[in-house]
Amino acid sequence: MLLLKGRGLFMVQNETITVELIYIEPASQNSLRLDIVKGSNINQAIHLSGLLERFPEIDLEVNKVGIFSKIQKLDTVLRQGDRIEIYRPLLVDPKEARRQRAKKK
Repeated sequence: MLLLKGRGLFMVQNETITVELIYIEPASQNSLRLDIVKGSNINQAIHLSGLLERFPEIDLEVNKVGIFSKIQKLDTVLRQGDRIEIYRPLLVDPKEARRQRAKKK
């Protein structure tokens, strides 16, 4: 198993956990499972996953992240089975969208 440590990748035999990463675009849902060292945090998992290279529009200083729909900080330590979600910014305020739908009726 490859793990991120500092700036390089190393083969490690430590205890691992499995997490899932989700990033949803308007046209597709991207999900992957990742084995990481127990004690890793959200930031490490996202960088290790390769999602930032596949989706350069993801900016972790702008995009919020969460575990099972609850906003979390990037330094949150992960647990076995966590689902990390990378959220896109809202295009329309939900209250305004409801008002617009109500006007159409």
